[in-house]
Amino acid sequence: MTVALAPADLAAPAPLPAASLLQLIWLASPALPVGGFSYSEVLEAAVDRAGVDTEAAATAWLRDQLHLTLARADLPVLAQAIDAWRAKDLPRVQTLNDWVLQTRESSELRLQTEQMGRSLMDWLRVQHTGDDAVQAASRACASPCYPVGFALAASLTAASAHDCLLSYAFGWAENMTQAAVKAVPLGQSAGQRMLAMLATEIPAAVAHALRVQDADRQAFSPMLAILSAQHETQYSRLFRS
Repeated sequence: MTVALAPADLAAPAPLPAASLLQLIWLASPALPVGGFSYSEVLEAAVDRAGVDTEAAATAWLRDQLHLTLARADLPVLAQAIDAWRAKDLPRVQTLNDWVLQTRESSELRLQTEQMGRSLMDWLRVQHTGDDAVQAASRACASPCYPVGFALAASLTAASAHDCLLSYAFGWAENMTQAAVKAVPLGQSAGQRMLAMLATEIPAAVAHALRVQDADRQAFSPMLAILSAQHETQYSRLFRS
């Protein structure tokens, strides 16, 4: 008896090698020493000035941020930078890095991506002390941004761009959820509900990001920019952005 395979079975991707899966989990971990825990990406200012002071409001804010900023800017850059790193196309890497730095709309948001990018490159050099190619690549950009640094680390795995973007987005979601727990403040159960919601939204955000071309990338988020500028002089704060 012959069993016909459904189209979904025929299209199933090959399993991700264990080493690559673990590397993506590692890169997404809040324990990665890049300082992500010290930033709220303006959520703290939104709590103080924009009424984001309940679980429902914080959940809606983060869902919008995922789809309106991450999926249209950082995630497309990440996907394109992974391809560029693997192709050893350093001019393309530099162009993508410049775009991120030029479209950060406040000094604190630019400082965040530069600090986290620099810290990730430092971490990569420690992890690959005997690899001259990685050592050189980690210094290719004078001021590497975080998405481009993450792309270099992810490009060293056998993972697809799709899986790398899932890892990046979930790492962002976990950091932001913890920021909400501290800033609103909320309980840990509320934080887990928020993270569960974001996890269901991430695949669609990643699918959108993979379709974005250079001309379609955008970093237009005026409310985020205004609140970030206000956060820089906020009287009392827990986070650096």
